[in-house]
Amino acid sequence: MFNAKSLLDSVIGQVNQVTGGKIGAQGADGLGQKAKEMWGGQSALGKGAIAGGLMGILMTKGGRKILGTGAKVGGAALIGGLAYQAFQDWQAGKAITAEPGPLTLPQPQGTAFLPTDPAQANDLSARLLQAMVAAAKADGHVTADERARIDGQLSALGLEAEASALIAAELDAPLDPGRIAALARNEAEAAEIYAASLLAVDSDGAAEKGYLAMLAARLKLDPGLVAHLHAKVALV
Repeated sequence: MFNAKSLLDSVIGQVNQVTGGKIGAQGADGLGQKAKEMWGGQSALGKGAIAGGLMGILMTKGGRKILGTGAKVGGAALIGGLAYQAFQDWQAGKAITAEPGPLTLPQPQGTAFLPTDPAQANDLSARLLQAMVAAAKADGHVTADERARIDGQLSALGLEAEASALIAAELDAPLDPGRIAALARNEAEAAEIYAASLLAVDSDGAAEKGYLAMLAARLKLDPGLVAHLHAKVALV
């Protein structure tokens, strides 16, 4: 198994290394060029972070939620914290309200939301990555030009072969919310898969709304929990 947790952390938590948390006028293409310019002087760890940032840019195609995030934590911690907080609020019957100030999330280490066992954490991260790539296709399909661009970037950045294969396989697979829902092994993971999918899409788009509704139904998520997940992700 490739280091899925590190890659997930890069895709979300390290996007800010390239973007500063903002797209601005330069757009995704400009960000990709900026990352390439940074590439030569980076350590192996730095290159992994930039690879994650470029993957985030490519998967979001320039205008999805993840590129606007101000999150400073890694992907596994962000998704786990969002899902855990939404789950706790839902179980407590809390009202869904806007929360002023910066987003603060619990870190539920040792729970199903954020396993401490490295193998379990890595396995969950791989499934969350898969869900995010699938969600990125929800607005229609990946065009031939987009696919060629993604393939070229993945090849140039030298990701682990298994990581590239997972991304390519998911891009090639038919969009099927039932298949993605089957990745969840318990209620906590179901909430996380939905949260990860929310981070990867523009949830206001008609096609994306349809996909998310079908995914929530296949995951058997309570509508109240879904509403709390939307509220938490909206704060990111």
